[in-house]
Amino acid sequence: EVQLVESGGGLVQAGGSLRLSCAASGFTFDAYAIGWFRQVPGREREGVSCIDASDGSTLHEDSVKGRFTISRDNAKNTIYLQMDDLKPEDTAIYYCATDKYYYCTGPKLTNFDYWGQGTQVTVSS
Repeated sequence: EVQLVESGGGLVQAGGSLRLSCAASGFTFDAYAIGWFRQVPGREREGVSCIDASDGSTLHEDSVKGRFTISRDNAKNTIYLQMDDLKPEDTAIYYCATDKYYYCTGPKLTNFDYWGQGTQVTVSS
């Protein structure tokens, strides 16, 4: 059974940092790209970052470039999202998800097969 479990969310002041983790099991972790998404109630889920399985290439949504860093530890079957200089507009539920392929195919939701339950990130001004 494929499982993705996010952790590390919380409440932080603007300008602060958080590191999210996504622990994966039930599939060949190092064969698939993994993405982070976020969603605010009433709005569509949007792609934030993605990391390839092969060479560790990454993609970031424009609003988080230079502030967020995605990484993976294949030995621990874990993906991380380091979030620095957080802004109130980063407030959302953050989800990790498995891409259908070993490379990042883009932020289209239907490109991703399995999803975690999400972790809440709240940034106060």
